[in-house]
Amino acid sequence: MAEIKDPENTIVMETSKGEVTIELWPDVAPKHVQRIKELTREGFYDGIVFHRVIDGFMAQCGCPDGRGTGGSSKPDLEQEFNEKAHVRGVCSMARAQNPNSANSQFFICFDDATFLDRQYTAWGQVIDGMENVDKLKRGEPVQDPDNIVSMKVAADA
Repeated sequence: MAEIKDPENTIVMETSKGEVTIELWPDVAPKHVQRIKELTREGFYDGIVFHRVIDGFMAQCGCPDGRGTGGSSKPDLEQEFNEKAHVRGVCSMARAQNPNSANSQFFICFDDATFLDRQYTAWGQVIDGMENVDKLKRGEPVQDPDNIVSMKVAADA
C-alpha cells in the first residue's frame, strides 16, 4: 500500500484487475489535475472501460462510449505540456490532433514513451498498483475490456 502524502492530490482507482493509486501533479498541470478530480468526484469514470491497451506502450480509458471517440460534457482543455517524462507509470491526457483537445480520456504508460514528451500533458504518476495496470487485457479495441470499477479522490474516501 502506497503512502499517501497529499490525499487531495491522490486518486484511488479500483479496476477490474485491482487497485491503482495515482499521485497527481497540480504544480505542472493544474487545469488537467482539476479536471481529473472534478470528473472523479462526479463519478464520471466509474464503470468506464480501458478501450485501448497496447502492450509495451500504454492503457487508455476515459471515453464514455468506450470507443475512444467521446469525452465529458465539459469544454476541452488547453494543453499544459511540461517537462515530466512519459515513462512507466506516468498518467497523461489523450487528445485528438488539436493540442488543445484533451477532455476526459487519459492513458497510463507501461514503458518508456518519451517520444510523447512535451506533446501530451502528463498530470500524475502511479505510486502503487502498477502490477494491476500490467494485467489489463490488451487490444485496439479491447475485446471484453477491463474497466474502472470506481475512482475516488483519496481525501473523499
